[in-house]
Amino acid sequence: MEDLDAIAKEINNCKRCGLWKFRTNPVPGEGPPNPKIMFIGEAPGRNEDLQGRPFVGRAGKLLDELLNYIGVGRDEVFIGNILKDRPPQNRNPQPEEIKACTPFLDMQLEVLKPKIICTLGNFSSAYILEKFGHTAESISKIHGKSYKVINLFLNLVVIPLYHPAAVIYNPNLKATLMEDFRVIKEYL
Repeated sequence: MEDLDAIAKEINNCKRCGLWKFRTNPVPGEGPPNPKIMFIGEAPGRNEDLQGRPFVGRAGKLLDELLNYIGVGRDEVFIGNILKDRPPQNRNPQPEEIKACTPFLDMQLEVLKPKIICTLGNFSSAYILEKFGHTAESISKIHGKSYKVINLFLNLVVIPLYHPAAVIYNPNLKATLMEDFRVIKEYL
């Protein structure tokens, strides 16, 4: 089993799909090696690509605010994405990119062993729910619900959430997202 630094090094050298050609910095994710909570978004944006860190733009500021709302520090959670490189013009991840990049996410999950996985948006929700044997629906139908994953190797909960960027485009979603974050708090 690899550690987070070894996985990050693999991500830095990755050329499995064409996204590496557009990157300034890959964004492997960041956080402690033993988080209770892991947040998974869809892909780095412009600011993330420039800094090589996840959720550092406007959506990241909102995520920090939401974490604070439930009494959790950013330094207590691991934050990553389905894709580790920014798609051009922040377009949606393509199926072949998701297929190429998610083995890194799977390795991170194996190392981190979070008790709570919060998926941010449709792409991460679909990938994680299907990975653990649940049916993925639109984020507007499943946000704030919890999905238990219990088997021989795992005992965790998946909580799909709207992506914080959705609030930037639709401020009316902020109250919904805050309510959904209370679900996280119930599991802490």
